[in-house]
Amino acid sequence: MAGFGLAGLMVPNARLVAAEQLLAPADAARNKALADAALAQAKTLGASYCDIRIGRYLNQAILTRERLVQNVTNAESSGIGIRVIVNGAWGFAASHQQTTNGIRETVAHAVAIARANARLRDRPVQLAPTPGVGEVQWQTPIRKNAMAVPIKDKVELLLAINAAALSAGADFINSQLFLVNEQKYFASSDGSWIDQDVHRIWLPFTATAVDKASGKFRTRNGLSAPMGMGWEFLDGDAAGKYALPGGVTGYGRAYDPLEDAVAAARQARQKLKAPSVKPGKYDLVLDPSNLFLTIHENVGHPLELDRVLGYEANYAGTSFATLDKREAGFRWGSEIVNFTADKTEPGSLGAVGYDDEGVKTRRWDLVKDGILVNYQATRDEVHILGETASHGCSYADSWKSVQFQRMANVSLTPGKTPLTPAQMVKDVDDGLYMLGRGSYSIDQQRYNAQFGGQLCYRIRKGEIAEMVEDTAYQIRTPEFWNACSAICDARDFRLGGSFFDGKGQPGQVSAVSHGAPTARFDGVNIISTARSLG
Repeated sequence: MAGFGLAGLMVPNARLVAAEQLLAPADAARNKALADAALAQAKTLGASYCDIRIGRYLNQAILTRERLVQNVTNAESSGIGIRVIVNGAWGFAASHQQTTNGIRETVAHAVAIARANARLRDRPVQLAPTPGVGEVQWQTPIRKNAMAVPIKDKVELLLAINAAALSAGADFINSQLFLVNEQKYFASSDGSWIDQDVHRIWLPFTATAVDKASGKFRTRNGLSAPMGMGWEFLDGDAAGKYALPGGVTGYGRAYDPLEDAVAAARQARQKLKAPSVKPGKYDLVLDPSNLFLTIHENVGHPLELDRVLGYEANYAGTSFATLDKREAGFRWGSEIVNFTADKTEPGSLGAVGYDDEGVKTRRWDLVKDGILVNYQATRDEVHILGETASHGCSYADSWKSVQFQRMANVSLTPGKTPLTPAQMVKDVDDGLYMLGRGSYSIDQQRYNAQFGGQLCYRIRKGEIAEMVEDTAYQIRTPEFWNACSAICDARDFRLGGSFFDGKGQPGQVSAVSHGAPTARFDGVNIISTARSLG
């Protein structure tokens, strides 16, 4: 459920704008006046609760291939979304009309929908109390707004990446730059007026090498992660680099795309000659650039409470992690396995000060010492868990979309014993070392899965050996995490993430990060994905 593309970047009712318009600040005074009008109108019409989101969503996408610029898009979408509770039922309406009259009409529409829904409800909405915070502001702590960097400089960077890959042996290369700025003003009848300015950045690329004699080709994608940062992410700061086993460079909170492009071209060409992996049981060492996706799919999604309750069954499935398992102290993984949900992690895609219900964000445990202890829930769900405060993981991808439960940043906690990836590899007699996100498949309950990667190397007697291809690991979620025998310490903790994670009907996308250090899993089943030509 994680993919990307230009269509995924565009929000509803977007219009193309000049690049300079992406720098215009939101009008907080105007937004407060509109919000106050909405709250007053909702009270007059009998709503017991009302919240309003006034959103301005700004996006920039630049797409290139080899020496060509394929597309440059600057887009803006703005409007209001209003949610009310009347007679114990929700009502929601949205409009691009950001005037007092438009606000009042939208509130009336939301109230009418709530009254209609109230006739059909089985039980009233049970909304966890959330204290009002008054007037507050929050901004992604960026050092340089990526939107302010001239398009010329961005295009030159992408073309330089392409040139570096071509010079290093790639036959084809495409690179993209995606920037997002969400200017969101939230107000509620709880007494909150919250102004937030959220920034995200991603620079993915794919280098392709071709064996012209056979027509065989191999690719290697960039190893960067999308981040909740500004242009400083692309400064290539040495502090953001990690020297990994096998001479591979990993990247943390700063990224050198030129260096990675050269490595990608060379490794794509090496993959042309690499043998297919021999299927069997191996000890598996997974770099965070690979492990983040496994965490996303078989920890993050199955612990979304709405999925556990069956609300997503028609679209994205359910979850094996049913509520009775928490009551029974279900063993999710070995004793060293701990997972947290966190909406405050600096630099992460999901970091905000307050969620789209006005709840102050925080960090909480999902799996503690290998035992399932909690889920992810919003204001109208958390009472099901016996809790009185929302976890703060409500999100809507535009002003036009109703907010609902979305995944927080779900991360694997670093090990307590000092351990580097190189030291971990030295303890592996016969294994595999895998980096980068590859193709995957997973069942509707998030129990059985298969994951590939970008790069895979044999480990022989504690040393990185030859590259192998066509590698995928097959797992059952609890068996896999119970096979976790070692986790590197906090020095190796790195974020990966999904820039366009889909969920819901109508569909919405969100951005979420997953942190992890390198981890070892013993006796994992490995298959070869090579296709037979016979």
